[in-house]
Amino acid sequence: MTVKIATGDAMKEPCVYMMANRRNGTLYVGVTSDLPKRAYQHRNGWAPGFTKRYNCKVLVWYEVHETMESAIQREKQVKGGSRVKKLALIEATNPDWKDVYPSLFE
Repeated sequence: MTVKIATGDAMKEPCVYMMANRRNGTLYVGVTSDLPKRAYQHRNGWAPGFTKRYNCKVLVWYEVHETMESAIQREKQVKGGSRVKKLALIEATNPDWKDVYPSLFE
């Protein structure tokens, strides 16, 4: 999982992502064109709604897409899938459920 980080809009990439409040806890699936910014908003409680209410502040999974259309399609697929499938996506790349937010800047 890699995301290009840059100032301005030049390197923003559409991503589907999952935030969690703890291992095997509450999950939130979202889509954005600026993952570092959006994850930061969730982490700091600046995104009103579900993630703030359920304290989903840990970025546990993301997937980069070529277009926003494909990212939105994938988000719907992931959201429509079972919890077991969501957990399998996380476990496949992040079995320890570590916060992958810092890796966005490596």
